[in-house]
Amino acid sequence: MKKASFLTSVLIVLAILSGCDGKRYRHMEGAVWNTSYHITYNSAANLDDSVRAVMRRVELSLSPFNSVSLISAVNRGEDVRCDSLLRKVMACSQQVNLLSGGLYDPTLAPLINLWGFGYTQRDSMPSDAEIAEALESVGINDCRIDDDGKIIRKSDGTEFNFSSITKGLACDEVGAMLRRNGCTDYMVEIGGEMALAGVSDRGRKWRIGVEAPREGLAPQSPEVVSLLEISDCGVATSGNYRNYRKNGEGKSFGHTISARTGRPVETSTLSATVVAPDCMLADALATAVMAMEPDSVKTMAAGLSGVWIMLVTASPEGEFVIQEYGARP
Repeated sequence: MKKASFLTSVLIVLAILSGCDGKRYRHMEGAVWNTSYHITYNSAANLDDSVRAVMRRVELSLSPFNSVSLISAVNRGEDVRCDSLLRKVMACSQQVNLLSGGLYDPTLAPLINLWGFGYTQRDSMPSDAEIAEALESVGINDCRIDDDGKIIRKSDGTEFNFSSITKGLACDEVGAMLRRNGCTDYMVEIGGEMALAGVSDRGRKWRIGVEAPREGLAPQSPEVVSLLEISDCGVATSGNYRNYRKNGEGKSFGHTISARTGRPVETSTLSATVVAPDCMLADALATAVMAMEPDSVKTMAAGLSGVWIMLVTASPEGEFVIQEYGARP
């Protein structure tokens, strides 16, 4: 009898520690789309396979680096129809294009390729004529989805590269799958973009560090310029301090391409971090902000609800300078 009572007590304690509903925080990590992912979620069931299935679905829809993806077929001019994911990134991209005065544009794909950051390999610098020709096909708001679900491109030369929004969408899609399975506490991080909900395993909002935009800094031991405690939102950071190339004279240029000039953007902004209601919007806005001057960012932020933007620039002495727009979360 005493043995049975002791066993019952142990089971009660274990139930309290693990949660009455059997939930516990689970962690998974790995590599996808030439980057890494780290996911923490509070669930009674192991949903790792479902997470991978969501990421695979996103890849088969939107990866321009996968020749069998839907967007690759669109770029080849094949007669295909949009799925729900492509419709989502089209709508968000067109919205952010307008907000940024045209500076955010996923139809920059041919120019991104010309500068060596895209899905085709190129080592030489593009000529003025190549840049001018590619610019003629740029214009996300000159494209549309018709009643049959087919994308009508601006021209036959128009190609899409939604890499600047896909990781954010994937974070949201994984989060949506977790919620459908009864999980309300999670952190989904793919390539630095995050979708957050509920609380961490410490019982409080998720604590997120914003990395210093310093070239050559190891991702495993980042320097942090700001700490955020946030939840029920998306957060994304964009910068040129990791993804850059050098020209024949040894001068660095980043992967952010201007939709106006067709050339890498030259701006005082080193990195941009955006917190928004969802990660897809945060991802697109962070990319847009990198192509904008701070005064334009301030104006744009004033008209956005639930969005906070942090720019990191450098002083003449090389110190980081932080500018914030919108209500700090």
